[in-house]
Amino acid sequence: MRIISGIYGRRRFPIPSNFSARPTTDFAKENLFNVLANLIDLDGTEALDLFAGTGSIAFELISRGCARVTAIENDRAHAAFIAKVAAELQTSALQLICTDAYRFVRKWKGQAFDFIFADPPYKHSELTTVPQLVLGNRLLKDGGLFVMEHSAAHNFADIPDLHGFFRQLSYGSVNFSLFRR
Repeated sequence: MRIISGIYGRRRFPIPSNFSARPTTDFAKENLFNVLANLIDLDGTEALDLFAGTGSIAFELISRGCARVTAIENDRAHAAFIAKVAAELQTSALQLICTDAYRFVRKWKGQAFDFIFADPPYKHSELTTVPQLVLGNRLLKDGGLFVMEHSAAHNFADIPDLHGFFRQLSYGSVNFSLFRR
């Protein structure tokens, strides 16, 4: 895993070979953050990384100036890896919660986030419900940005009653759908 830019830019962390998580490719991540730079100022923002996996996006967000990133990861081995990387970076900007992302979204009663990123497993049975859950449970501040990573098999523009969708980006096999509140 590589952090592309910001205060931790170019830092690399080897991912254990037994991990089932699929980190966002460097190519897709770099292009996504180039687009995000024109849509949101991450400096000082509060962000949420659902289905954090390796923590790649969470650490990229911290590196680029997010004041606080809450990372949700259900797998204990993956959460331990994220905690290890945070310790190596000596960052206090990460809040790691080891729980099911769907449970977190349904039960969250805290402050809304400026930016939310979700990367559920591509073949997850509930993948198509994630945007509705995030946008419907008021996790995102008004004017906030939500990005959902998914395969080309999904097109969130075609889901009726799904408000806030405004753009889909495609980088090889990686797709991102962007939503605004």
